[in-house]
Amino acid sequence: MHRLFAAFLISIVGLLRPALAQEAAWVQIEAHPSLITARERASAFAGNLADVNGFALGGGWYGIALGPYTRPDAERVLRIYRLQGQIPQDAYVVGSENFGQQFWPVGDNVLNDGAAPAQPAQAQAETVQATAPAPEPMPADETPAQARRSEQALDAGARRALQVALKAAGFYASTIDGAFGRGTRAAMSDWQAARGYEPTGVLTTRQRQALMDEYNAPLISVGMRDRTDSRAGIAMQMPMGAVAFSRYESPFAHYDATGDLDVRVLLISQPGDQATLYGLYDIMQTLEIVPLEGPRSRDGNSFTLEGRGRGIVSHTEATLKGGEIKGFTLIWPAGDEDRRRRVLTEMQASFQRLEGVLDPAAGADAPQNVDLISGLTVRKPKRSRSGFYIDAAGMVLTTAEAVEGCTRITLDHDYPAQVAALDADRGLAVLRPEVPLAPMTVARLRAGEPRLQSDVAVSGYSYGGVLGAPTLTFGAVADLKGLGGEPELTRLALAPLPGDAGGPVLDTAGGVIGLLLPRGKGGQRLPEDVSFAADTGSIRAMLGAAGVQIDEEIASGAPLPPDDLSKLALGMTVLVGCWD
Repeated sequence: MHRLFAAFLISIVGLLRPALAQEAAWVQIEAHPSLITARERASAFAGNLADVNGFALGGGWYGIALGPYTRPDAERVLRIYRLQGQIPQDAYVVGSENFGQQFWPVGDNVLNDGAAPAQPAQAQAETVQATAPAPEPMPADETPAQARRSEQALDAGARRALQVALKAAGFYASTIDGAFGRGTRAAMSDWQAARGYEPTGVLTTRQRQALMDEYNAPLISVGMRDRTDSRAGIAMQMPMGAVAFSRYESPFAHYDATGDLDVRVLLISQPGDQATLYGLYDIMQTLEIVPLEGPRSRDGNSFTLEGRGRGIVSHTEATLKGGEIKGFTLIWPAGDEDRRRRVLTEMQASFQRLEGVLDPAAGADAPQNVDLISGLTVRKPKRSRSGFYIDAAGMVLTTAEAVEGCTRITLDHDYPAQVAALDADRGLAVLRPEVPLAPMTVARLRAGEPRLQSDVAVSGYSYGGVLGAPTLTFGAVADLKGLGGEPELTRLALAPLPGDAGGPVLDTAGGVIGLLLPRGKGGQRLPEDVSFAADTGSIRAMLGAAGVQIDEEIASGAPLPPDDLSKLALGMTVLVGCWD
């Protein structure tokens, strides 16, 4: 269905616009340093897509592009073919000035022909058969005898590399030993046949180059090459065609994306010991560049983190040696896994520790932001609300709104929790921590009704945990029912913030007389100092139905000094985080 819709859309675009009215634009989909490989890839693409052309790019590189189109049509073709998975995700739109002599289709020269209408996807095969000349036969570069002689000159590493490339292409399934026995010869023959060569079982010099170009295409496409960062004391292979050095902010050297492929690399370099390493391990997991899903491990002198989510895949590894912590992070867009793995493997294999570490003061003059750590954004929940402990095992009562649409719930940032009971009608939820907790204070419900106009305080994380502790917002009991006469509500003359919702409403003696509900339910716009709480009767009914036992109620008592009331509130109030 997606393919048919895309074909229809492109065909309509072709009908609506004048073909030659705008400057020609192209969708460049691949580039190779080998003309033979580029011709083979162009032929392969032409079997499925129309408008396939190949041009010299300069510097010994050869590009494959779709076109010519007008720029709006090129953008549509790029978007639709990416969506269908028919072209690489890092394809992009370019102008004709980027191209030199045309090598595909053989004998064509379309650079000055202007833009042509984009063709329907279902008509592409017929178009190719009708218009594209047959591929030019690949000239033989060596006789079988010459190929054997050139093969004998290969060292052990080059022979193993050919086996690795054959295995990656799906033609070889045996040991990587550099010995060209029956299995390797069969794999070579199968590869030759699949690529249009005579299946002799002995690769010529040109065929070996084509095989290695094919294998290394993921690395070539991102400009993989050696990079030495002397300030960080690290040398390794990096995708320098996709990233460039940006800045130092200890303990990271930042390399940011330079084009459409949203890739980033961090070099990790700092002095430290095991405690420093473990601290870095914990900090990295609070960053947006390390999504929550994915394996992670830590031992005495190293750690590895993989995160998947929010459209990215990230890999971080660091090792402690001689009082120096060094490593790297690779952040790659999701959906490009084969290329990501190849790049990561090369980075891991080439990583070298050089003398020295990044100065801990590097980047100290960068703009400061509480949401950043060394220039990296800290992961934040999509919603932060309050709650309070209701038993000695750490069960928490909060508002139902706090846990709506959450894929993950945390208590005080660090402790995962599950919804144990939910009462949408009363607007209440009970959370059970995945690991039992030991609260400083457990809430005690006040017996009886509060007095009208009596002083109360709401304990809550008004600012989403930024202050690190709950705050008290003071007010008074305005009514013992809702505006519509609801007996389960208590109206408060109090002006809380959204983060306070779910927090306990305390009287002056520290007894809980209710749970603060979110403001503005049902689209109401109330005065700033009008709020509502679920009363203790509603709380008891909800907990009883859920089978949750709570401490006995307490009778009214003498008012507590302000400091004692604050300590009591601090011990029972919990920050509830709702995460995507």
